[in-house]
Amino acid sequence: MTTTVPQPRSDTDSPPPGEVVLQLTDVVKTFPGVRALDGVQLEVRAGEVHCLLGQNGAGKSTLIKVLAGVHHADEGTIVWQGQPFAPANPQAAMKAGIATIYQELDLVDDLSVAENAFLGHEDRRAGFVRRGQMARRTREILARLGHEHIPPRRMVRSLPAAGKQIVSMARALSHDAKLIVMDEPSAVLAHDEVGNLFRIIRDLTSHGIAVIYISHRLEEIREIGDRVTVLKDGRTTAANLPARTTPTRELVNRMTGRSIEYVFPPRVEPRDTETLLQVENLTREGEFADATLSVRAGEIVGIAGLVGSGRSELLETIFGARRADHGTVRMNGKRITSVGAAVRAGIGMAPEERKSQALLLDEPIFKNMTLSSFARFAKGGFTAAGDERAAAEKIAASLELRPRDVTRPVRTLSGGNQQKVVVGRWLVGDGRTRLLLLDEPTRGVDVGARAELYQVIHDLAADGVGVLLVSSEVPEVLGLADRVLVMREGHLIHESPAGDIDEATVLDLVMAGSLMEGEPA
Repeated sequence: MTTTVPQPRSDTDSPPPGEVVLQLTDVVKTFPGVRALDGVQLEVRAGEVHCLLGQNGAGKSTLIKVLAGVHHADEGTIVWQGQPFAPANPQAAMKAGIATIYQELDLVDDLSVAENAFLGHEDRRAGFVRRGQMARRTREILARLGHEHIPPRRMVRSLPAAGKQIVSMARALSHDAKLIVMDEPSAVLAHDEVGNLFRIIRDLTSHGIAVIYISHRLEEIREIGDRVTVLKDGRTTAANLPARTTPTRELVNRMTGRSIEYVFPPRVEPRDTETLLQVENLTREGEFADATLSVRAGEIVGIAGLVGSGRSELLETIFGARRADHGTVRMNGKRITSVGAAVRAGIGMAPEERKSQALLLDEPIFKNMTLSSFARFAKGGFTAAGDERAAAEKIAASLELRPRDVTRPVRTLSGGNQQKVVVGRWLVGDGRTRLLLLDEPTRGVDVGARAELYQVIHDLAADGVGVLLVSSEVPEVLGLADRVLVMREGHLIHESPAGDIDEATVLDLVMAGSLMEGEPA
């Protein structure tokens, strides 16, 4: 693969300002219980790299899906190339000249490079696909991208991550895109491949194509970006800042200070000094490396980190759902290598995707709550449904589950009450669970239910349960945890008591590792 070493951009490298091609004014998008976009402003000019910055949950993903035709704005105006713009679907957005390259590339592995490049607008004549013509045009596009060595008829499945990203760019150019949205494009690339990505972006912008570049890595924004817009809680907090000269502290400050109210119960220092969980040098190649941490009885330990930093994979490996390549996990001194061993040792887990990974949505609440203690209710090959319901009703009452009817299907509950069911599963069995792993415990939960879940977590810790939680929301980690670990690019890079670190410092650590020498501070 052709690679180049990234060269820093100076202000003189910036293209002259082009005409405004995209203008968003007061754009609003609401989902049930969540106002994902709350009056967003954005201006993008031809031939520029416009960087979109914001914490997880700031609204970046919703915004790009509105541009891509996946979602439709509820209020506000979008003007694309001087005309009102409201694409009915992704195909309409692509046809209009806006292409989106998602972090999770939407390619079909079992189709060829050319078939992916022209997917949805195949070259046809008399009803037949002209594969030869598509291959020729794909070869021309790949040559423009500096990757003429990729065979158009090669199956996408066989390409490395960087090659697949090039195919996604080829698809965008096959539509003659005038704006390309790139969502964390460097997340799947090795360091030397990032330089080649930047070379391609500069070539695109030199031909007048606009790029919206989303990244949490400030060093990348400074290197490739022209202007920066910052989102926070679905609002634009800063627009059109110069990418290379805006101080890091200003960018971080624009991302902090939330409108969401976090109501945290007062924490009490754990009295028990017993160490429940001991993780030493835990490693999964390509995901995280040399993770060492511990959790005491009654202690809440929070891991702050960006999506893709390896934090969820770390929790799943501790729980035994993923096999470690190196290192050890011990609970009360006993080594954990499987989910079964983890559960027997008193470890429970509430995963990030509760609907797909933790709940049987069409089954009643009580069945979901007793799922992990099924054997306790089995008698002669049958389950004692009455005993299951009684146990679930006891837990539902302690968690203030609403509605309290445990025979209702879980699907009918709100997000916050569904999460209570997942947590409640590990409370059935009279204190059998001693350590609870929580991955994004309040994702998709409204503000009122958040406070209730915070109280549940606090009460568990007060009863001596150890808690290890992961959250994208830094205030949540700082407000709940006794001790904070910071994870970046697969490594635990910082540990401190929660009271000794603030939100801006955590954001600086997860985004850049430190204020880099020579970078505006």
